[in-house]
Amino acid sequence: MSTIAPPAAQLGPVRQTYAKSDTYPHLTRAYTEVSQVVRETGLLARAPKFYLAVGSALFVAFAGCAAAFVLLGDSWFQLIVAAALGIILTQVAFLSHEAAHKAIFTSGKANDRLAKILGNGIVGMSYSWWGSKHTRHHANPNRVSRDPDIEIDTISFVEEDAAKASGLLGFITRRQGYLFFPLLTFEGINLHFLSIKHLVTTPGVKGRWYELALITLRFAILFTLVFWMLPLGMACAFLGVQLAVFGVYMGAAFAPNHKGMPIIDRDAKLDFFTKQVRTSRNVSGGWWATWLMGGLNYQVEHHLFPSMARPHLAKTRQIVRDHCETLDVPYTETTLLRSYGIVIAYLNRVGLAARDPFDCYIVERFRKV
Repeated sequence: MSTIAPPAAQLGPVRQTYAKSDTYPHLTRAYTEVSQVVRETGLLARAPKFYLAVGSALFVAFAGCAAAFVLLGDSWFQLIVAAALGIILTQVAFLSHEAAHKAIFTSGKANDRLAKILGNGIVGMSYSWWGSKHTRHHANPNRVSRDPDIEIDTISFVEEDAAKASGLLGFITRRQGYLFFPLLTFEGINLHFLSIKHLVTTPGVKGRWYELALITLRFAILFTLVFWMLPLGMACAFLGVQLAVFGVYMGAAFAPNHKGMPIIDRDAKLDFFTKQVRTSRNVSGGWWATWLMGGLNYQVEHHLFPSMARPHLAKTRQIVRDHCETLDVPYTETTLLRSYGIVIAYLNRVGLAARDPFDCYIVERFRKV
């Protein structure tokens, strides 16, 4: 009687597990203690001079792009201007993000006004859409069914979603780690689309028409200038490059923050300090990383103190890190390139769920007969 030899032992995909209520020790007073130290140190104060400098620098950068756009005229060097514009718009998005978190002014209304002007009027993203999505993310980072940032949107972040993918989406999901950065070239379009969809279809949006007016005016000015100044093909290429750079930059800045960190079960009850610190990852690099990522490199501190001004995050890092060491809580920090490697590996691992979850050796053997 013939026998089928067993396959050579090899490491297969490990099933994704979620952190539950009893996975980590409950730290009732951890946040109260660290926030008291931060407050007494004066690190919750606003930094108006810093943001005035950042705003001025961005204004000069915009003026430089406008001048180059006019002077270059009908030239393919305009694509360099388009790439620069994509970078500048991402930096403006960082500033809008901080205003939405009430980190710039002491007045909440002033922060809201600035966030809407920057987000809707300059970047082209809905303040109310981003605010709703981002508030839920901050309340429950990496929590299944609670954090919109891990809901499926072409990319699957949990195996349950990956397992449902089929057809073209299934093909992408199985390779999503390797396709992550190429897919980000479409993220700019996606962000604009989701913003407009939210404003048009979501009931009860406060300030809907004001936001729509700002976004409409923004796109009207951009499209008029680009298609008036440039030939049709060059104009389309200009917009394509700007959107691609914007999408890649935005995605590359936000992806290292939580992807590949523990996923929290939907019913888990965790204290504030634990769920914020254990699901967040910092990126090392000092001032250049802070400039490049708009302060998102200090993700742990940002999640503990969302309204903290960007210049104070570095000093707060040491306080939080020492507190984590005292409590024996892991404090995750790595380099930017290493974080991308972790994200790609994590997405590929999740994407395996889009394949047959139980690859039976015997079945596979006889399929080939």
